[in-house]
Amino acid sequence: MHRTAIDMHSHFYGGLADSLRTRSARPYVSTDAKGRSILHAMTANTVMSDGYIAPQARIDYMNAVGIQAQLMTFPGALGVDVMPLEEVARPIRHFNDHLADLCRRSHGRFCGLAGLPLSDIPSAVEEFRRIRLELGLPGAILPGDFFLGTESAEQLRPLFRSADDLGGLLLVHPGLIPGGVPPHPFADNSVYRASVLSLQASISQMGMTLLMGTLLDDHPNVAVQLVNLGGTLPFIVERLEAVTRSRALDRRFERDRLRLMHYDCASLGPRAVEMAVKTIGADRIMFGSDYPIFQPTDALHAIDQAAIADDEKQLIRFHNARALLARFGWTGTGEASSNASIYSETRIV
Repeated sequence: MHRTAIDMHSHFYGGLADSLRTRSARPYVSTDAKGRSILHAMTANTVMSDGYIAPQARIDYMNAVGIQAQLMTFPGALGVDVMPLEEVARPIRHFNDHLADLCRRSHGRFCGLAGLPLSDIPSAVEEFRRIRLELGLPGAILPGDFFLGTESAEQLRPLFRSADDLGGLLLVHPGLIPGGVPPHPFADNSVYRASVLSLQASISQMGMTLLMGTLLDDHPNVAVQLVNLGGTLPFIVERLEAVTRSRALDRRFERDRLRLMHYDCASLGPRAVEMAVKTIGADRIMFGSDYPIFQPTDALHAIDQAAIADDEKQLIRFHNARALLARFGWTGTGEASSNASIYSETRIV
């Protein structure tokens, strides 16, 4: 199959799974009676398919659905990156080494975003410098709860300063702040309320902190990617503008500032893609799948079915991602034979 897409939102658990098996409190990995690996995340239990930890399984799936390359990230939603430094510094470093090695051996099919030990910002800055200068990874994933308010976001200014100095991509993804606790489940329809309604609203809060603050202005060599089309921002942008017109505010919302960030369309449909294109612009939106949690075919079909121009679809599927990653040293073309076995291992954990 001809590959025409770059997936800018997927997560990889290999390189971390073994350390999670030594834990008894969430997050941890156990083995059930059928011999399957079970991931006990913050609020849910999931059977880990090969796609979670085996790179060749990903390659096979990418070949089947038409994905040329995939950006894999440290699994930030687990909350490992905000645990005490003495517990996680070594596992995070091991994961980053492992991820960089997989990317180097993938013939351009994989690119990776590192995890950082964010309970200690100086250590996080040091690791960021290592992953850029030594490992060649383009950047890192950051837990979104840091961006639920300006005060907590400012804790990351040293990291933004380092990323500005070296150039880097920072992906803002839902995840805990150090000392944070997972949300309690709702009494009814909890999956829908927590994983859809609350989640998308919280991503909008993260976006608002970045849009109305100064981190983006002060660090122009940092590219920030906000997941899931920026939450509800495309839907409520007109409401934001109405409030700006009707009230005297110290800081006024400006729609053009939405274009200071990049966005992926993971887990959203064609109508959401259309709205984001109209409010933000097709040149700031990228295909994302949230694999292995969601299947990439849904997001690819959403782009196909969106009532936007064909050239805008190509920007979203491929060109925007290729240009963004190229800024930070990714030269992968993803042109390895679709039948090639890139990795001799069948399971790499």
